[in-house]
Amino acid sequence: QVQLVESGGGLVQAGGSLRLSCAASGLTFRRYTMGWFRQAPGKEREFVAAISWSGGRTYYANSVKGRFIISRDNAKNTAYLEMNSLKPEDTAVYYCAADVTHGVVVLTTVSGYDYWGQGTQVTVSS
Repeated sequence: QVQLVESGGGLVQAGGSLRLSCAASGLTFRRYTMGWFRQAPGKEREFVAAISWSGGRTYYANSVKGRFIISRDNAKNTAYLEMNSLKPEDTAVYYCAADVTHGVVVLTTVSGYDYWGQGTQVTVSS
């Protein structure tokens, strides 16, 4: 059974930083693309960042480019999202997701991912 468990969310002031973790089990983690998405109240879930199976390719939404860093440690079956210079508009529930279907192709759409975590709340105060 595949499980993705996010942690590291919380309340932070604007300009602050947080590091989210996503611990994976039940899948061969090193084979698959991992992504981070977020969903704010009343809005659709949106792409934040993705990383290829090897970590060699990363992709970011324009809204977080230059502020967020996605990474992974295949030995620990864990993906990370380092978030810096946080803004109130970054407030959302953040989800990690695994794509076990599309091989080396890195997708940035919700529909491209097969497994999802339960989410972790990030709140940025102004």
